[in-house]
Amino acid sequence: MAAILEFDRVTVRLNRGPKFDPEVLHDVSFQLDERETIVIMGATGSGKSVLMKTALGLIRPHSGRVILFGEDLTQMEEEQMFPLRLRAGMVFQESALFDSQTVGENVAYCFQEQKALPLEEEERRVKEALSFVELDGTQRKLPSELSGGMRRRVAIARAFITNPPLMLYDSPTAGLDPVTAFTIMALVVKLRDTQKVSALLVTHRLQDAHLLVTSQFNPATGKLEQLNGGSGPDTLTTFLVLRDGDVVFRGTENELFAARDPYLHEFVS
Repeated sequence: MAAILEFDRVTVRLNRGPKFDPEVLHDVSFQLDERETIVIMGATGSGKSVLMKTALGLIRPHSGRVILFGEDLTQMEEEQMFPLRLRAGMVFQESALFDSQTVGENVAYCFQEQKALPLEEEERRVKEALSFVELDGTQRKLPSELSGGMRRRVAIARAFITNPPLMLYDSPTAGLDPVTAFTIMALVVKLRDTQKVSALLVTHRLQDAHLLVTSQFNPATGKLEQLNGGSGPDTLTTFLVLRDGDVVFRGTENELFAARDPYLHEFVS
């Protein structure tokens, strides 16, 4: 399989003033392949969100290379990254919707910025994306009129409206009740299985990751069903665990459960 994203010995130091802070990511290397989902876990402050932003060139590494769709982001100017970013959908923490814009305007934001589509086609794509996340008829509502779970679904619709081959989810279920969190993760599985996307997903919830490993979306019933043996023919879910900016684990769920490291046990107990 071809690599969608590759980190090659990436080190990130955030510049806050005259000096660099200590390293937020240290010598991080991994590869995300087509149809693979990597679940990123780690304690608060371990570098998970920084890794996600670095993957899109929103944060520049101090050293190393980030290869996205075969292109070295570390060699690009900001404007050169725009076409690549359109091929990657990002779901930010807490949705990050624009409060002053309607749901429809939020979902169509990338089209408004690029002015790439006729208005009729833009509206059709917005309706299609909102229907996918089961929010038909909400185009004219404001984010303040929606529940927290509904706002997360709008954020997912906004992220995949361009049909990107890569999705990045930064804690998509944080702060949600278990039932709503399941609904969000069911959409992640549905998007993975129907649109054939690769993904990075940050979460503190092992149950979110376990659902990815053990479930598949059945388009005939519109529901999730159990995967036989925990894996499908076109589905691979692996784990990457960070500790203080270092990768301390990379492997499958079974390997994570079998690990003896006390830090790793925090995420499986």
